[in-house]
Amino acid sequence: MNEGKVYIVGAGPGDPKLITVYGLECIQKADVIAYDRLINDDLIKHAKKGAELIYCGKEPGKHGLIQEQIHQLLVEKALQGKVVTRLKGGDPFVFGRGAEEANVLAEHDIPYEIVPGITAGIAAPLYAGIPVTYRHLASSFAIVTGHGRAYKGEDNVHWEALAKGIDTIAFYMGVGNLHYICEQLMKHGKDPKTPVAVIQWGTYRKQKTVIGDLTSIENRVKEESVTHPAIVLVGEVVKIREQIQWFE
Repeated sequence: MNEGKVYIVGAGPGDPKLITVYGLECIQKADVIAYDRLINDDLIKHAKKGAELIYCGKEPGKHGLIQEQIHQLLVEKALQGKVVTRLKGGDPFVFGRGAEEANVLAEHDIPYEIVPGITAGIAAPLYAGIPVTYRHLASSFAIVTGHGRAYKGEDNVHWEALAKGIDTIAFYMGVGNLHYICEQLMKHGKDPKTPVAVIQWGTYRKQKTVIGDLTSIENRVKEESVTHPAIVLVGEVVKIREQIQWFE
């Protein structure tokens, strides 16, 4: 039996042209492609004839395969001698659980490679005309989970450090938790008038950006009917959009 191999690939933020050259090669040579919900369909079209396509998508309240099943799937297909490409949105190590999957493969002595991808917390603001760093305005940038379960006592975010020590903050999966995010930042010292952008479907043709501040963004998002998937970006850099908005 031939030895199988798994490629854990970051597909980028949505625009299919933003995948890396190596990431595309991994799609083209795969016997099996296990792909997530936010993968652009145009990328799947590059699969070779006869490749097995397995949807592993997750969204709030609706899961395709749960994570443990995905682990089992990768192991089983690789042990069958197949080349498996695990295709994940953005970068596999930025809230992508790619490290967990790699750890399982390592435990089973299955060869694997990890292919970086452009993460949405940088790409979506860029497509909205917002730099995450800017000379004299923002010299620090943080990526933070936006769906922490504070209601279960599981909020591990260091809010004071974020509010007082970081110039630009990108919250992933945070639109449903927007009230709590803004509340915590203001409670821990962030100026209530700090600009906020919420960017839905970043880098897709249907991208939509809503602008406000920590006191107004929640209402603005409701008025514009913005839902997930979206990046919440907090910081003075949001103002730069007025000069270099280019994509939308």
